[in-house]
Amino acid sequence: MPAQPLLSVKDLRTWFHTRDGVIKAVEGASFELPRGQTLGIVGESGSGKSVLCYSLLGLLPMPPARIESGTAIFDGTDLIGLGPRRLRAIRGKRIGMVFQDPMTGLNPYMTIERQLVESVRLHTDLSKRAAKTAAVAALDEVGIANAARRIKGYPHEFSGGMRQRVMIAMALIAGPELLIADEPTTALDVTIQAQILDLLARLKADLGLTVIFVTHDLAVISNIADHVIVMRQGEIVESGTSDKIFHRTEHPYTKALLAAIPATAKPASARRAESSGQRLLEVENLATWFGGGRRARDETVKAVDGVTLSIEAGEVLGLVGESGSGKSTLGRTVLRLVDATSGSILFGGQPLLTLDAGALKRVRPKLQMVFQDPYASLDPRMTVHDTLAEPLLNYRFATRGTVLEQVLELIADVGLSPRDIRKYPHEFSGGQRQRIAIARALALRPSLIIADEPVSALDVTVQAQILKLLLGLVERYGLAMLFISHDLAVVRYMSDRTAVMFEGKIVEVGATERVFNAPAHPYTQKLLAAIPRLAAAAAPESEGA
Repeated sequence: MPAQPLLSVKDLRTWFHTRDGVIKAVEGASFELPRGQTLGIVGESGSGKSVLCYSLLGLLPMPPARIESGTAIFDGTDLIGLGPRRLRAIRGKRIGMVFQDPMTGLNPYMTIERQLVESVRLHTDLSKRAAKTAAVAALDEVGIANAARRIKGYPHEFSGGMRQRVMIAMALIAGPELLIADEPTTALDVTIQAQILDLLARLKADLGLTVIFVTHDLAVISNIADHVIVMRQGEIVESGTSDKIFHRTEHPYTKALLAAIPATAKPASARRAESSGQRLLEVENLATWFGGGRRARDETVKAVDGVTLSIEAGEVLGLVGESGSGKSTLGRTVLRLVDATSGSILFGGQPLLTLDAGALKRVRPKLQMVFQDPYASLDPRMTVHDTLAEPLLNYRFATRGTVLEQVLELIADVGLSPRDIRKYPHEFSGGQRQRIAIARALALRPSLIIADEPVSALDVTVQAQILKLLLGLVERYGLAMLFISHDLAVVRYMSDRTAVMFEGKIVEVGATERVFNAPAHPYTQKLLAAIPRLAAAAAPESEGA
């Protein structure tokens, strides 16, 4: 008799009953997860991946969510039929959860020690002293150096990668049998992502964990999952072994997901026009330093430290590096959203750092920015029309009589419908919101756009759409762009030249294909080595085996 699976889900249906109708977020999902294996769940944003996992743990708001039917048998117990008290006894103790954004899963008002101790004492009989010892050991286990000292800190005192390690420690501290990881590496750079994936693989082997890993990164899942299910619009459209899904896929939707992986696309530099020879932006020996706070009075953070680079008219310069390398600070300094400590910035031959407020305002239309999170950068109280009309009217690019026509033109440029102009940001998907943010950046017909991680939180198909859109706009309007990203495959797709940033300095810059094919600096070599790639196909079994 085969061993019983640790988790067996059958015909699970989770619907949201809203004032606009019923949204069938999960529709008839069924799968089995054997002990000690990793199940990968992939699909676009809105496909139902996270809702499926939250349904198992009772983490959905009810109402509007409602589980209409189905069972989820975990080690002989139906999770769907459990009351809140019995479910809380399983959640955390026997099933751990790692969320995508650790800042939403960690309490900013509590030290890491207090949060870990609270978690372990809730699910075990350990004394407070023993719980503190276990908390330090948990941090040490997930690779946080000086755990006994760092445990006294607060979440904001940790980097993104370190916060995710804390979340993993919290999920594992009570010794669960099943770990659910919901997009745990989406916002992390490639080297930190590689560390987290190696950590999960080691913990799985050492502790005998069973894992559900949710992601839209197909290269990541191909390397860690034993079995994969592909979700679309709430339904499981394909399932099978990792090798079958990635190398012998049958469903058109899975094929479309695989085709959208940037690493498989033809590099931009192979099809772009030759250099214009006209320098639009020249940055010389730029430094942006931040003084230490009250707890580190004498410490100076050299976020940007002696950077020199240039961008030609119509050129896309990719800027890559790990989180904390200074990429975003450099972009914000160029726009004078952050004050420079020293150095010079010439834009069209005009020195930006010495401009007074009035002169800077006159230059601003030519310098625009697209931020990583469009939901945070768009005013939730303004419709799309008002968001796009505001800069046009403020800078007198339009009048009350002509502004609607120009707003509709911008909407068409980014592939949205005229019907969308009366909607608010929350009524759009992540990819649609980013299109709105791009339209706002285009409104004043800039010469240079700084795109700061514009696709890092988007799934592969939406990401591919936005990248294609950006390249089309660059070519149509002759835009120059500083494209900031930690995703090297995306940078290779977008950029004519690539600059690599490490600890506030540019350590390498050159033609994109040269940097990717023959990296000169050890740090660049390290970044390229950490890029997740689709796992190789399994060797066919020999006859008679």
